[in-house]
Amino acid sequence: MLPTVAEPLAPGWSRVAAEEAGERFYEQSLCLAQSYWRRGKPAQAILQLNKAFMADLVGDEAVLRVWPLPYGVLNWMLRNRPAGSFVGNPVRHFQHLATRVSGPRRELRAWRAWACYYLALKVLPEDEFPPDREQLLQEGLEIPAWERVLDELRRLGSRGEVGLLDGVAQGL
Repeated sequence: MLPTVAEPLAPGWSRVAAEEAGERFYEQSLCLAQSYWRRGKPAQAILQLNKAFMADLVGDEAVLRVWPLPYGVLNWMLRNRPAGSFVGNPVRHFQHLATRVSGPRRELRAWRAWACYYLALKVLPEDEFPPDREQLLQEGLEIPAWERVLDELRRLGSRGEVGLLDGVAQGL
């Protein structure tokens, strides 16, 4: 589900293409995710998936035909997280990302983070990976309903994104 990497990649490997935030950046972020995963660093691999979701793609790029948006990859990583490896709390991470994201394509990235939040929430045991209820109370935040997430991604996301995401979610 990710590009093959022959050797470990340096952390800044994808920075070269970060400004363009296009196909090359997307693929490099996926390569770096694979590199971290293979080195037993699942939390870092998931952070690279976040970067891939930041890419400015409309949905018909050649790279997406080979490497679709990594909702399925995230699902697989969460389900196959190595015992004893640091994965952080992806549920909390995506909640914070969705509520604090800034920069280019902020709104789209926030809705993608909510989608990832729901995937993590469905896959991971809540007693080990709870949402940040304190943030919700202190900031008066409400978690958007799944249907709202899908509606916003239909409006803002790339072509075929909601079908891909919904397919991954239906398999959970």
